[in-house]
Amino acid sequence: MREAREGLAPDLACHHRTIFISDVHLGTPGCKAELLADFLTHNDCRTLYLVGDVVDFWRLKRSWFWSAAHSRVIDAILAKVKGGSRVIYVPGNHDEAFRDYCGVLLAGVELLPEVTHRTADGREFLVIHGDAFDGVVTYARWLALLGDRAYAAALWLNDVLNIGRRRLGLPHWSLSAFLKHKVKNAASFISDFEHAAARAARLRGADGIVCGHIHNAQIKTIDGILYCNDGDWVESCTALVEDARGRLEIVEWTSFASERNRTARQGARKVVIQGSRPPVAA
Repeated sequence: MREAREGLAPDLACHHRTIFISDVHLGTPGCKAELLADFLTHNDCRTLYLVGDVVDFWRLKRSWFWSAAHSRVIDAILAKVKGGSRVIYVPGNHDEAFRDYCGVLLAGVELLPEVTHRTADGREFLVIHGDAFDGVVTYARWLALLGDRAYAAALWLNDVLNIGRRRLGLPHWSLSAFLKHKVKNAASFISDFEHAAARAARLRGADGIVCGHIHNAQIKTIDGILYCNDGDWVESCTALVEDARGRLEIVEWTSFASERNRTARQGARKVVIQGSRPPVAA
């Protein structure tokens, strides 16, 4: 665990070799689109990977929701393309409609079912959304849809609880994250998912894997494979970033000041919550 770094000025951009983001769920009220647009504005990269569930077609089919902030996220992604960044979109289960177009270049964004990323220090990582490792999505789609509704309800309840916490001067607290780590079946599912992802990377001959899907940001070594999950933008607001030396870190983009105080704010804060250094050569 690396020490947190805070206090990024709004006029200073962080420069990364690579950025990985997933599980944005544009088209849902729970999407933290304002924070993601702010993150993309203040973080430059050579390559941007969109690791699935960027647009939530499941929810959009049930009811339409799209705010100006959601459009700003799309604009920020396209600005990366115009600025010379390579943008690769690996669709997930909520945006699986894009899987039919893999191999196509859409507005400068490459659509691919999966991809191998080589880090600056020469390690190879399989980049894939991760729903293939989730037996519920793969074998029982109706149950996954039911779970999606329950998750949306948990996010709504979480927002209500945090309104009260803010009024009491208490920090943000994630109900869904608490349930993931405290409920035995949920914790077991996360562990099974992580080990299945690591096995897939090993079978491909990769050094590691980058995925999303379960909304649980993590960097850990599993049986010699570096497992990296970049988290989400409905709960944790996290991204996986690679620096010029190949070091991988999970960063959290925390809440910025209210709109009425925007002129006085110092910008959203970048907090490094976990990192992995490249292996030292013998």
